[in-house]
Amino acid sequence: MNVTQDLSILHLILEASAVVQIVMALLAAVSCMSWYYIFMKWFSVRQARAKTETFERDFWSGGDLNSLFNSAVNDRHHAGSMERIFEAGFREFTKLKGQKNLDSKDIVDGSRRAMRATYQREMDALDSHLAFLASVGSVSPYVGLFGTVWGIMHAFRGLSNVGQATLSSVAPGIAEALVATAIGLFAAIPAVLAYNHFSHDIDRLATRYESFMEEFSNILQRQMR
Repeated sequence: MNVTQDLSILHLILEASAVVQIVMALLAAVSCMSWYYIFMKWFSVRQARAKTETFERDFWSGGDLNSLFNSAVNDRHHAGSMERIFEAGFREFTKLKGQKNLDSKDIVDGSRRAMRATYQREMDALDSHLAFLASVGSVSPYVGLFGTVWGIMHAFRGLSNVGQATLSSVAPGIAEALVATAIGLFAAIPAVLAYNHFSHDIDRLATRYESFMEEFSNILQRQMR
């Protein structure tokens, strides 16, 4: 028997049982989807961080709030999350300030609520697809293990028709079953690493957004005096 040829990865996949092949195909598809979301999320988080730094630099440089607001409105489709939070808060502040029956506390609270609502929408967008990566990282090894167990059971059932079990008769069945576990780990490990990395970066952005909302609320409070 040509062991090298029989135990090649491609040969093992093609000769695996139908259930194991379905498991392998499912894991391969999930792995491709997770890599797509990994790259997409990497670009979106990187862009969000860059736009946040740019807006923070413009905001704390002492520029006019009305100019920053007009810039955010005119370039809304390309604005960053912090810029949209600022736009929502300042818009509500300007609207409520024109109402004479409201005191300063109500105006600032209304502005803070508007910023909080926009903050939630922005965080939902940043958190998108993270749940998928978490699911891939936690479930894929078990799906691969299921394929391995099924393949080993299939291999041992085949031994019942063999008069004498040898390594050459057992090895292909065991090897093709283990490929499913390998594919499961290949899908799970990058997904877990990416999920942890992006969760950390998004949490840091969330902290910056929350700090900005509090600091901007204090600025609006001082303007009401």
